Amino acid sequence: MESNLHDYLINDNKVYVDVTEIRDKTGNIKPISFIWEDGKLYEIDRIIDVRPGHSLKGGGYGIRYTVEIRGKQSQMFLEMNRWFIVKK
Repeated sequence: MESNLHDYLINDNKVYVDVTEIRDKTGNIKPISFIWEDGKLYEIDRIIDVRPGHSLKGGGYGIRYTVEIRGKQSQMFLEMNRWFIVKK
């Protein structure tokens, strides 16, 4: 059991990223861009969907943002005030 908990908490597929975001006066959060693990800055072209959700591949639960980046759809998660993206 302890091994499964460790795998859930420490997952090589989960990449924590620095995110530039906008928080409006009602508390809504809109990610604008992020810095990937190689140091490159990526702009978020469009937010497609926002809802609570699990990351099955990366482990974890938070607010799942389905976004479009350079014409490709991806998912970002806001988990306990930290952003992560799951490697494909």
